[in-house]
Amino acid sequence: MSEDSETIAASNGFFANRSRLLQWSALILLSSIIAGAMILWRLPAALLVGPMLGAIALGGWGGSIRFPKTAFGAAQSMVGLLIGGSLEMSVLLSFFDIWPILALAVIATVSASSFLGWLVSRLKVLPGSTAIWGSAPGAATAMVLMAGAFGADQRLVAFMQYLRVIFVSVGAALIARIWVDFSGEEVAATSYFPAFDGLPLLIAVTIGLAGAAFGRLVRLPAPYFLGAFLAGAVAHLGFGLPVDLPPWLLGICFTVIGWRIGLEFDRALLLVALKALPQIVLSILALMAFCGGVAWFLHWEWGIDPLTAYLATSPGGMDTVAVIAAASPDVNISLIMAVQLARFLFVLLLGPAISRMVAGTVKA
Repeated sequence: MSEDSETIAASNGFFANRSRLLQWSALILLSSIIAGAMILWRLPAALLVGPMLGAIALGGWGGSIRFPKTAFGAAQSMVGLLIGGSLEMSVLLSFFDIWPILALAVIATVSASSFLGWLVSRLKVLPGSTAIWGSAPGAATAMVLMAGAFGADQRLVAFMQYLRVIFVSVGAALIARIWVDFSGEEVAATSYFPAFDGLPLLIAVTIGLAGAAFGRLVRLPAPYFLGAFLAGAVAHLGFGLPVDLPPWLLGICFTVIGWRIGLEFDRALLLVALKALPQIVLSILALMAFCGGVAWFLHWEWGIDPLTAYLATSPGGMDTVAVIAAASPDVNISLIMAVQLARFLFVLLLGPAISRMVAGTVKA
């Protein structure tokens, strides 16, 4: 698409040349409707995916508003703090007891996702290394936040990652319902405004922002996210500090991230994403099938029950898998979270190097 046609595509649409107030009002309304529907249908990552879809729709209709980079950086730091502060020493120590299972599950899944990303890139379905970053399993938000720092199109990476999160999470929930009877069980509603102590929250936020500043200082990739992640991990594992963030704050952060990414979409980019949709869906289904095969092998070789094995190897949506596992009786939650966390840390620490290496073979 030429530069002139891109300009025309961006200038067309109902919201082209409309007031900022009208655009922001429409964005809030669209995001609320989509996120509310996702919460009602119990779909994962509603407060992130809903605002992102609302922002994408606004951009497709000619919207031109943008979200401040400082707010985006602050939101990234809170997500990094949350993940770093959620690491538990008991789970990390359990890695030594089940290392063959961890090695197989992690290496097989990462290898399969890297191959699928390489294949999508090789077929030129998506530009550059975007497909490789978009295919990385188990750390959707982290991969999206780091992809831009390594030259990938962050918007298309987000499109791939969160589409996979939805597919995989819904698939895991359906598989769990096949094995487990949830009838008569009530799903606990999330309280977004629980009572909380202001001082621990202030300390936690300060740790996250200090970590983000450190990340900028030492020039980490995705400095706000990784800096806060390291700060949260050190504070929790090293000093025993609780790093708890209230749901309302996390909801705001997820919304900011979703808006920031979604507002970068325009009509030209939407056409690229929609054109690649069939291939992306096929790659997601192929990865899910492969992980199902790994789960079957774990069941056959080590006698792990099928549902535990499937949830442990499910490629992404670690928080959603944790919720499904907690609601499923007779599964080994420790094993599930150990495998999920091991893969998350593997992808977080080595994902950039693997993605750059695979991207280099595509260019070659």
